[in-house]
Amino acid sequence: MLAGPLISVLGPDPTHRNCVLNGNAFQQDAIQSFDGWQYACFYSSLSGASEPLYIHLSRRKLSQGSWETFAFEDYPQTTDDGHNTVQLGICPGDGTIHLSYDHHCDIIRYRHSQAEVTKSPESFRWSASLFTPHLSRLPGLGEEYDELFSYVTYPRFVQLGSSLLFSFRTGKAGLGDDHVAVYSAQNGSYAYEVLGTNLKGVQNNPYIHGLDYRNGCLHATWVYRGFVLYEGWDDPLDTKHKQQRGPNSAENNHNICYAYSDDGGRSWCNGAGEQIASLEKGESVRPDSKGIVAFDIPKGSGLSNQESQAVDHEGGVHVLNRDNVDGEQAWKHYYRSPDGGWTQSALPHVQGVKGGKRGRLAVSKKDDLYLILPDSTAPTLTILKASKASKYSEYELVWQQDGFPPTEPLVDTTRLDYDDVLSVFTRSGHAADLDLSTRVDVVVLDFKV
Repeated sequence: MLAGPLISVLGPDPTHRNCVLNGNAFQQDAIQSFDGWQYACFYSSLSGASEPLYIHLSRRKLSQGSWETFAFEDYPQTTDDGHNTVQLGICPGDGTIHLSYDHHCDIIRYRHSQAEVTKSPESFRWSASLFTPHLSRLPGLGEEYDELFSYVTYPRFVQLGSSLLFSFRTGKAGLGDDHVAVYSAQNGSYAYEVLGTNLKGVQNNPYIHGLDYRNGCLHATWVYRGFVLYEGWDDPLDTKHKQQRGPNSAENNHNICYAYSDDGGRSWCNGAGEQIASLEKGESVRPDSKGIVAFDIPKGSGLSNQESQAVDHEGGVHVLNRDNVDGEQAWKHYYRSPDGGWTQSALPHVQGVKGGKRGRLAVSKKDDLYLILPDSTAPTLTILKASKASKYSEYELVWQQDGFPPTEPLVDTTRLDYDDVLSVFTRSGHAADLDLSTRVDVVVLDFKV
């Protein structure tokens, strides 16, 4: 069993909103460590008011430093939509912090810090003055890319060596594409280069579980959501798809797919190692690309989207999702071993609710797999462990506790990878039930594994 965690509070959660903004599965990195410091981003209001919300950015020196936090008061967040989260990225090459935020089919919203802020953090006073103002273009890109970045959802960052990859979706639920750009050194300075459309939807859209870079290889797994025509779908002013459960819902999710890139996202191969797309040639991975389907799961099977993915140090790919293909809705661990074979196992100790809150995967320094699982009907957070020694086939209940309102937990995967501390970003209440009238905080739980 894991010992009880150290708990630190980032700030109050805006529970007056209908939609949760602090803790959604598609926030790949709302908490991340770099060079002995930890950084986290969240939405909260300013003292004395419930609205609007503002992005708050925190940092602390590890292992037990106190959090320093400031708010970006130049950008009020007013849309009550669970898609409109904030994402954080750190570029190892120039030490910049990057934020992308408040999107659901919107023009790109972005800002970044001065160089070297994460390389010598004690040299910089922690404040919004370290960052650019709110931007509507990625650094280094001109107006020729404005149309591409005019309808953005689900931004995420991935470190690629000294560079930083940026991924995002265009289009709408059931009818969209995923694109990648990379922030890297160009002619002596850092700027973005658009690589292309890595995942192309054809009367559907890909929903990725994550992007993970390990040992020079970028891994992606995803499900497809088929498109269902509805009245007004082609109206440029249509907003029906922005509903939390719009016309094209998760009932249309199907298949778990896999591809990887060994050149930083510029070309993509299927699991057999066959190249299926070169972005430099204008190609994309498409639904009919050869060899991408790992599990053939039909629509209506309770398959979620964007749940979680992790890659271990030997190149094994782990996916968390759920389905009812075996006759009962169950959370499952889908695993691709380093030799390329896929297996799936239903998880014990938890119930995989159809449409319920999504969980998180993370791999430790010792290559053990941790599964951090919320409960959609109770304020309970559960952690399971699948050891490398068991070949990830046995699931041990290592921690479970009440007091955590249904939230999709996030993990500082970089910290777990180098010092075996599992930092979980979630929400904590002060009651053992689902009553959110009491204070709920955004917190970080630190487990020594």
